[in-house]
Amino acid sequence: MGKLDLVTIIIIAANVIISYKGFGDFGFFEKYKFNVGALRRGEQFRLFSSGFLHVDNAHLFFNMFSLYFFADIVINDLGIFSFIIIYTGSLLLGNLLSLYFHKDEYHYSAVGASGAVMGVIYSAILLQPGMSLYMFFIPIPIPAYLFGIGYLLYSIYGMKNRVGNIGHDAHFGGAIGGYVITLILASWLFEENLLMIGLLAIPIVLLFILKKTGKM
Repeated sequence: MGKLDLVTIIIIAANVIISYKGFGDFGFFEKYKFNVGALRRGEQFRLFSSGFLHVDNAHLFFNMFSLYFFADIVINDLGIFSFIIIYTGSLLLGNLLSLYFHKDEYHYSAVGASGAVMGVIYSAILLQPGMSLYMFFIPIPIPAYLFGIGYLLYSIYGMKNRVGNIGHDAHFGGAIGGYVITLILASWLFEENLLMIGLLAIPIVLLFILKKTGKM
C-alpha cells in the first residue's frame, strides 16, 4: 500500500459527505437514489448520483475501505485520469445493468458505490493478477484472480435467486466496466496476461449465455 492519492481522498470525502447528507435528509436521499420509475421518467442523473449515497455507516465503510486498498494499484499502473474513467464508467455501467435487469420493476431502488468499487477491484486484479487478498473470515491468502471469478459467480447466483438486500447486478455491471475499460486503456495486457483475461471473462460470458437462454 503506497500513499493515498489525492483523487482517492476526494472520492472518499464526496461519498462520506453526500451519504451523511442522505442519512439525515430523507427528501435528499429519495431525490438522488437509483429508482427505476424515476429513471424511466427521464431523471438520468440518478445513474450517477446514487453512487454517492449509502444506506448506513457499515455500507459506506465497507465500500470506502475496499476502495482505499485497491485504488492505489490502478492509479500507480494507469494514472489518475484513467482511474477516474474506470471509477466513473464502472459506476454508470453497474447502474445501467441494474436498470436492464429491473426495467419493469418501477419500485426498484438502490444506492451505493459498490459498482464503481467493483470496477476498480476488477481493474486492479487485471493489472496485478498475481497479488493475494486476505479476507476477514479466511486466514489464508487468496489469489486475486480466484477472488474475482468467485465473486462474480456468486453475483450471478445472487441475481438469479434474489439473495439478500444486495445489488448483485450493480456489482456485476461495475466489474464488467472495470474489465472492459481497463483492457481498452491498457491494451498491452493482451500480450502479457491473455490467459488471465480469458479466465476473468468466464463469469461475464456465463451471465450473457444465461440471459440469452432465458435462465436469468
